Amino acid sequence: MNSLNEARSKTVGLKQTLKAVENGTAQVVYIADDAEEKIKAMILQACRDKGIETKETKTMTELGKACGIQVRAAVAAVLK
Repeated sequence: MNSLNEARSKTVGLKQTLKAVENGTAQVVYIADDAEEKIKAMILQACRDKGIETKETKTMTELGKACGIQVRAAVAAVLK
């Protein structure tokens, strides 16, 4: 997750990340393994449709920390 830590521009959360995927501005999308199944399915399908790389993290807590926030995060993206 080094690229997420060092990214100048990123999104955190389903709505913002989904918007970035749909707009084609997401470069890599990170998905927490313990996120709700419907959230994972939604973001994975959007990424597949747009040909955007996805990576999994073990927990939402881990992903939140990598994003530099104090709360858990289900999804996040590094932007182009």
